[in-house]
Amino acid sequence: MDRKGIVNIINFIRAVDPRDPRIDLIGTVANQIELVNKHNFAATWLLQYDALIMPEYVQMLKAAGPQHEIGAWFETPQPLVEKAGIKWRGRPGFAWDWHTDVGFSVGYTPAEREKMADVFMEEFKAVFGKYPASVGSWFMDAHLIGYLADRYGVCSSCNCRDQIGTDGYTLWGGYWGQAFYPSRKNAYMPAQTAKNQIPVPVFRMLGSDPIYQYSANLGGNGQGVMTLEPVYAGDGGGGDPKWVRWFFDTTYGSPCLTFAYAQAGQENSFGWPGMSKGLTDQIQLLASLSAEGKLTVETLEASSAWFRKHYPVTPASAVTALTDWRGDGRKAVWYNSRFYRTNHFWSTEGFMIRDLHIFDENYTERYLTEICTTHDAAYDTLPICDGFVWSDHEYSAGVRLWLQHADGSRTQLGKVDPKVSEDGQNLRISWKEDDGTSVKIVNKPDTLEITITPADSKAQCYAELSWADGKAEPIKMVKTHNILYTYEHFDYELQCTVGEMSSDLSAHAIRIKPSNHKISLRFRK
Repeated sequence: MDRKGIVNIINFIRAVDPRDPRIDLIGTVANQIELVNKHNFAATWLLQYDALIMPEYVQMLKAAGPQHEIGAWFETPQPLVEKAGIKWRGRPGFAWDWHTDVGFSVGYTPAEREKMADVFMEEFKAVFGKYPASVGSWFMDAHLIGYLADRYGVCSSCNCRDQIGTDGYTLWGGYWGQAFYPSRKNAYMPAQTAKNQIPVPVFRMLGSDPIYQYSANLGGNGQGVMTLEPVYAGDGGGGDPKWVRWFFDTTYGSPCLTFAYAQAGQENSFGWPGMSKGLTDQIQLLASLSAEGKLTVETLEASSAWFRKHYPVTPASAVTALTDWRGDGRKAVWYNSRFYRTNHFWSTEGFMIRDLHIFDENYTERYLTEICTTHDAAYDTLPICDGFVWSDHEYSAGVRLWLQHADGSRTQLGKVDPKVSEDGQNLRISWKEDDGTSVKIVNKPDTLEITITPADSKAQCYAELSWADGKAEPIKMVKTHNILYTYEHFDYELQCTVGEMSSDLSAHAIRIKPSNHKISLRFRK
């Protein structure tokens, strides 16, 4: 199968936004439609319920053209909640409240979620003559996604990028890019088996910077935003033409294993004046790249149909960034499979595995049957190494590769440029140090292999997982061939099938010694 470059233009629509009542929400959508139609692109428009019941939006979208997809944006504004016979708990004067215990499905019981879904779907069908194929949200619980799929045939979805604390929403450790089939028990967790997955691919929104977004505001409270959203025009982001061109060159010109993906567009809450310059530039660039055959602009429904046709379970994918738009020499490679995700990162200090999370379809999300009672919510997976959460201002957590010399000194490896190549669902990374020491890393769907061959036969090599003081609380025990973890009352392990591990937890480090130069970490039970 030839690899595919996909862009979904997804604009979602609210009828009210109390954060700034001066914004012309209807005029923003009209301008978005005009811009997309100018280039004859297909786009996906996701209506929140309060916009669905406004004739102005419905008439505008019906007149936009048959190439467009109209779907649902499932947040829970006052009209939807009350139509379902549920008491509205939003702040006084707020018909839409972004607090997670009010404005999202997780703030309601599973039965109440189903009632609101029924109201939304029947209203949608009454207006457009059919149920929507696509339902998106910053996040939805697994019960709701499963219900929409099983009862109403919803076949595609989208959710927010990885982030910690932004707007009160934490989504962390998930499939970094592209799309995945979620577990029946956890909407953010890729399933390992077809039996236990919801058959709705969830596409990751907003187009995060693969180098800098992960560590934005490292050591602070929450993260900054460095994404394709056109309202962000500062140091990187969708309103910065230089960054946008780097992002598209990187996304659609680098190894990705299966398909390259990005979501363009903007919610109407930001207003046309704030997004017009950046969005217009992006759409014009997409027109050029599409004409050159470098990518395809299509609806979310079309992308989902292609995904489901080619992949019965979540495939491996990669996001590769081997150039640094800031010119600081940093590089990042993300590898995702249905078993784990990892981030390989290079800087002037050398190489490290900055992030490693394991996926387990049996890890139940917090809100599958329970109600979120706080103004913020969290979705996550299972950390093996968390380079953001386990770091502080003084020390960055990660797995580093070391060359120990005969005199006892050591050198961190990876201060040279790597080569990245694709091999089926495997991603291969290699480089040679200035002294001739070679490093080979192979990411396989269920295994991570590292081979280090020193040029000096007297030198020794090893990998070391280390973290800031007091940060790696999930680690409970280190054995020769596995590390035992407990996170959110869930037990899991990292298996070292080749090599041996030893620990000094008081020094915040676990050392992995190769066997015949090789280390193999396994993520499948």
